[in-house]
Amino acid sequence: MKKILFFDVDGTLYNSEKILPASAKEALFEARRNGYELAIATGRGPFMIQSLLEELEIDTYITFNGQYVVYKGEVVYTNGIEKDDLAKIIAFAEARKELLVFLDDKRMIASGENNAWVAESLNTLNYPYPEIDSTYYMQNSVYQTLIFMEEKDEHLYREAFPNVEFVRWHRYSCDILPKGGSKALGIEKILDKIGLTLNDAVAFGDGLNDIEMLQAVGTGVAMGNGHESVKAVATHIAEHVDEDGLAKIMRQLNII
Repeated sequence: MKKILFFDVDGTLYNSEKILPASAKEALFEARRNGYELAIATGRGPFMIQSLLEELEIDTYITFNGQYVVYKGEVVYTNGIEKDDLAKIIAFAEARKELLVFLDDKRMIASGENNAWVAESLNTLNYPYPEIDSTYYMQNSVYQTLIFMEEKDEHLYREAFPNVEFVRWHRYSCDILPKGGSKALGIEKILDKIGLTLNDAVAFGDGLNDIEMLQAVGTGVAMGNGHESVKAVATHIAEHVDEDGLAKIMRQLNII
């Protein structure tokens, strides 16, 4: 029997209205009663999921796509882009009049103000426009950085900075990760901590930042609303998140 379940947040636990369906909440509690450990695996930062963690009584989570990993309240792994590399990306972006947002475990800070792409992207997370400090990364630990540019220009960044990864999550925004960084790496850190293997894990996701995670674990579930590239690597495909897809697939897999 599988021992631990990893859930993405947006589009997996949260439906299209950014609400946790009652069916999903009950399914997670039932899975716990059946002996499973529960964990979150998200691109969001810890400060952005506190209410969800409290509601689901979860204290194990992978945030920033694997850059900040906590097991039962203890930080077990952190990672981030080197400051020198980040400075070069910032200079490249500034020359193109494109902004970045820096995130640590407590806040997010924008490199500039009044940018429509930043506002629209963060609005999909129900998050307001951040405070402004273009040098925040220099004096603080930064576990995740967002770059705001159109998909047609993404190749320019990939070609200029081959030592980092750009993972798109919005038409105007990409996560910037250290090479090799992913939710899958975060899962491995937790499994190493508790003495389980990848085959002991089930992961649920819908976005491009879930691909490595679904490929790595023994059972990878893509939501019906997920990106086609995500569905292509999944072992199972659930119904749409808005149609109680998470609870239904957990029942189908005999987790509940």
